[in-house]
Formats: sequence, structure tokens, C-alpha cells
Amino acid sequence: MIIENEGMVTEAVQHATARTRDTRLREIVDLFVKHAHAFLREARPTDEEFEAGLRFIAALGHHTHETNNEVVLASDVFGLSTLVKLLNHPLQAGPTASALLGPFYRGNAPWCEPGDNIARSATPGPALLVSGEVRDVDGAALAGAVVDVWQASPVGFYENQDPHQENMNLRGRFRTDAEGRYRFRSVKPAGYPVPTNGPVGRLLDAQQRHPFRPAHLHFIASAEGHETLITQVFADDDENLTSDVVFGVVAPLVGTFRRHDRVGPDAPPDIQAPYYTLEYDLVLAKGVPSFPTPPIP
Repeated sequence: MIIENEGMVTEAVQHATARTRDTRLREIVDLFVKHAHAFLREARPTDEEFEAGLRFIAALGHHTHETNNEVVLASDVFGLSTLVKLLNHPLQAGPTASALLGPFYRGNAPWCEPGDNIARSATPGPALLVSGEVRDVDGAALAGAVVDVWQASPVGFYENQDPHQENMNLRGRFRTDAEGRYRFRSVKPAGYPVPTNGPVGRLLDAQQRHPFRPAHLHFIASAEGHETLITQVFADDDENLTSDVVFGVVAPLVGTFRRHDRVGPDAPPDIQAPYYTLEYDLVLAKGVPSFPTPPIP
């Protein structure tokens, strides 16, 4: 097709891609072309603006490396990641709400015993005791389920961002007991800014948006015969709870981080007040387990 006017461009591209063998790939590309071309017709970017947009996309790749995934970060701050999660896992009664995997998940976290402390290096901050039950949507406990947890430190860094933390600090995997219970010890996480030294940071600055995420714990819970749950639990006392830079806070995922000013009888013997407790159950839908590809090794 020889292009005679701008109105022919979309049709020409769709004609060229119409023979794509994979039906779903053809559908996705066709929709992308349709809506991307419609966006350009509405926005009418200048040549300079279009080139700046291409430089932004290229910069996302240039700033993606073993300790930072700028592409995932861009998807997060545009709300794309949260939207996809909610489209695929609508908020409903039954399963625990899904949330973003985030750019700092690492595979093969150390296996831990129930009650172990995932703070492997000197990590100052108030202690946090986390416990809960993993069960199915019918209320049955899931014994032997795997609960993979990770978090930022009280100063707002994941261990792969901070040379002062040991490898795999504040990460661990646990198996539930015969009653489906899990428990572990950590330190209370803090909110933190997403990386701002790349193109996403410059965009946030131009938009006059703060870069902070509220304090949270990450969970991946899995069990045979059930869909894998990827979620986060947010601290109810965080000042940025209503303005998460990646739009990840949904109401069911706000946990109660209860402060204790006296050491309770069930607390570990070496714990000091004040400390916090969080009880949060994880409910899995029936289905086939699947596991995400870690953005960072």
C-alpha cells in the first residue's frame, strides 16, 4: 500500500500485520496500533516531542541493570501494573487481593524455620512479629504452602540496593505448618522513594509528584492446586498510604501494625519494647500455580 495521506497509515500497518500466525499476538498488536495511532492523532506531538518520547523509552532500557529495572518502574508509576493486576484479579470476596510484584523481587530466597528472623544483618528499627494462616477460599487450611516474603529496611532500602546489608537480608521462604500457619520475625519496614536517578525520576519531578511508596511487606504464597498469590500488605500508619507513587494500595491490603509498649508473654525472650505485630491471613484461589520471573537475579 502506497501512503497517500495520514489517514491511510493505520490501515497500512494493520494490513501488514494481519498474517501474524499467533491469534492472540495479532489481536494485541492490532489493538496497540489502533490506540497508539489514535493517541498520536489526538495529542499531535511535534517532531521534537516525538523524538523526546523515543529517548525516554530508550533511557528506560539504558537504566535497567542487575540492581534496577527501570522498565518495570515506569509501568508502575503510570499505573499500568496495578491496572493489569486488577483486570486479571478483580477485588472480590474470597481470595486475598493481588498487588504488584515490584522491581526488587529476587528468586531463591533462603529457606527459614517458623519464627525465624529474616533480618540477617544488623538492621536497626523496632522488631516486627508477623503471623497468619494460608487457606483456600472454602476456609480450609493449606498445610505445606510456601510463603515467600521480602521487604525494605527501616531506612528504605532493599538489600540489593544497600552495601551495608548482607546478601538476602530481609528475605525468606517459609512453609506453613499442619494448621496452615506461618510466622516470622523481622523489623518494621519504612516507606521509601522509588529510584529517581533515571528517566522515571525526571518524569516524576516534571509532574511535581513525590516518589514515595508507603511501608509494606511483599508476599508470594503458593500451594499445589491453587493460583499463586502475589501481594503486599501496607502499614496502616504510613503518611503516604493514600498517595502511593505506583497506585498499589487497595483497601483490603492495609494491615494493622499494632504497637506494643510492653513485652507480651508470647514474644521472643530477646525482644525489646516497643515492637509491632501484624496478623494477616492469605487466601488462595483454586487453580494452577505459576511463578514470576524475578526482575533482578
